[in-house]
Amino acid sequence: MSAALPTVYFIRHGETDWNAEGRLQGQRDIPLNDLGRVQAEEAGRLLARLHPQPDDLDWLVSPLGRTQETARLARAALGLGETYFKLDERLKELTFGSWEGLTWPEVRKLDPEGARGRERDKWNYVPPGGENYAMLCARIAPVLNDLRRDTVLVSHGGVARALLTIAAGAKKHIAVNEDIWQGKVLVFARGKSRWEPRG
Repeated sequence: MSAALPTVYFIRHGETDWNAEGRLQGQRDIPLNDLGRVQAEEAGRLLARLHPQPDDLDWLVSPLGRTQETARLARAALGLGETYFKLDERLKELTFGSWEGLTWPEVRKLDPEGARGRERDKWNYVPPGGENYAMLCARIAPVLNDLRRDTVLVSHGGVARALLTIAAGAKKHIAVNEDIWQGKVLVFARGKSRWEPRG
């Protein structure tokens, strides 16, 4: 992301039961759990400290239920209208195709060759009926090009990893293994990224 582009405040959706169980969600529509709702509110309160006028920010949100609920709760914590945001299909999570709903141990058992393929090249491997990170980048890069002012993106872990490469120049093999936190804010500004709170 160049210095001329707006600042992006990225919020990953709060935790779901499938997150807690280590299941691949992809584009399955799994709701937030109780901890996830708390994390969404925490992200909203944090955003208030990061941007002095949060009502001036645009909001783009993945259309999946867990991201919409995260956006509503974060905006409510800011004292903003809960539903005043735009949905963007391009911000959906990386799809894992037929692996969705499985844990990694289950994938390794049911599709050992595919699991080994993804472990060898996480960026380029395409799960059966799914996407890889290169495909995801092609899907979300135009979102950044469309931004006209500082924006909150509420989306998913895979999308954040792709943004780390597109917007902050992270090396692909590093970005795909980055932890993407819930209840925090990942800030993209002037071609760099940082987590808030730090540490």
